[in-house]
Amino acid sequence: MIFKRSSAGAGLLALLLALAPVGAPPVSADDGGPAEPPKVELVLDVSGSMRARDIDGRSRMAVAQQSFGAVVDALPAETQLGIRVLGARYRFPGSPKAVGCTDTQQLSPVGPVDKARAKAAIATLRPTGWTPIGLALRAATKDLGAGETTRRIILITDGEDTCSPPDPCEVARRLASQGTHLVVDTLGLTLNDKVRRQLTCIADATGGTYTAVQHQEELTGRLNQLVQRASSTYRRTPEKVAGTAGCADAPTLAPGVYTDRERFSEHRWYRVSVAPGQELRASVSVSLDRTLNPDHGVLLRAVSAAGQELVRGTDAGSGRTDVQSTGLRWSDQRTGSDASASPSPDGESGGTPVCLVVSNSFSAPAAVRTAPGMPLELTVDLVPSSDAPGEPDLGRGWLLLIVLAGTGLVAGLITGWLARWRVAVWKEN
Repeated sequence: MIFKRSSAGAGLLALLLALAPVGAPPVSADDGGPAEPPKVELVLDVSGSMRARDIDGRSRMAVAQQSFGAVVDALPAETQLGIRVLGARYRFPGSPKAVGCTDTQQLSPVGPVDKARAKAAIATLRPTGWTPIGLALRAATKDLGAGETTRRIILITDGEDTCSPPDPCEVARRLASQGTHLVVDTLGLTLNDKVRRQLTCIADATGGTYTAVQHQEELTGRLNQLVQRASSTYRRTPEKVAGTAGCADAPTLAPGVYTDRERFSEHRWYRVSVAPGQELRASVSVSLDRTLNPDHGVLLRAVSAAGQELVRGTDAGSGRTDVQSTGLRWSDQRTGSDASASPSPDGESGGTPVCLVVSNSFSAPAAVRTAPGMPLELTVDLVPSSDAPGEPDLGRGWLLLIVLAGTGLVAGLITGWLARWRVAVWKEN
C-alpha cells in the first residue's frame, strides 16, 4: 500500500501532548538543566581540484576562503564552531594514494571561536591533495562528540570521494542509523552530476540539505544560513522509548521528543492522554538510512482506546534516501455534557486515552538488511484546543426562518417582475 501525501504531512510539526497519567507514570523527555550551545563543524575540501578558476573568474579555493571569513565574522556568539580540512597536506598525485587518503586534520577544535586565528588558518591553505570525504565525516563526528544537542557538519567540496572505501554515503547512512542526531549539509562547488548524486545522498541520509554553488554570493549566503540554522535544531537528545505491537501495553508519553526504531511494514504503538480542553499534536520523522524500493510511505494515526481511528497524517516517497515526516492534530469536539457522560474506558476521568500508531510501507532489495529498524523521532505536545472548522452558519430557530422567508419573498417578487416585463416587451413587438 502506498500512502498519499496530506496537508498535515510535510514538515516536522514539532508537537504533541501533555498527559494525565494513565496506569504507569508517563515517559517524560525532561528538559531539566541548561541546554548545550549549538555545535557546528565546517569541513573544507583542500584537494588539488580546488585550484580550478571557474567561480566568478577566481579559484574555488579563493572563493571558499573569502566566504569562510565572512561567515566567521557573522558567527552568533553562542555557536561553537570547529574547522576540519581534507587534502591539505599530501600532494596529488605526488604522494602515494595510501598516504593521501589519510589526509584529514582538525585546524580548530569545536568550541568558542578565536575569529582572527580561525580566518588566518583558512587563509594559509593551498589546495594540493586527495579527497577522503568518508574519512573526514567520521573524524568530524568524533570532533563534535556526544551530548544533549544535535550536531551539524557543513561539508564544502568540489568533487567526489577519491579514496573510497569508506564510501561517504554509506558513512552517512551508518551515522544516521546509530541515532547520533547528526545533520550533514553539503555544498557543491561544481555542477558535475556524479558529485551531485554523492553529496545529495550524504545530506539526505542525515536529514541535511545539498546546494550547488556557482557564485561567491551564493556560497557566503548559504553558509551563513546553515550556521544560523544550527541554533534552531534540537538542544536536547530525544528520549529513547520502545513502542509496542498494541495499544493496551504501549508506553504512555508526556510532551517531548522521543526516538525509536521501526522495521519494514511494522506498526509501533504509543499512548497519550488528552484532558478536556486540550488539543493533541504529534509528528513523526523517519530517517530512510538505507536503499529502499520506490513508492513507500509513512503513516501516523491517532486511535481511540476502543480501536476507532480519530485522525491520520500520511507522507509518500519516491525511493530517495532521505527523511520522511508527517503529523496530525486532534481534540475532543464533543460538548461538555457529552464529554462528561463518556469517561475514558480505563476509568480515568481526567483525560481521554489516545493511541498513536506509526506505520510504514517500506520494502527493500534482497541484499538490504531490515534489522535494525529505521530510526524514527516522534514529537508530542498538548495545547489549548481550538474549535474545529464548521459549515457557514446562517443562524438557528426563528432567526433562520425569518432570513429564509425574506429571501424567498424578495426572490419571488424579482422573478415575477422580470416575467411581466418580458411579456410586455413581447406584446409591443
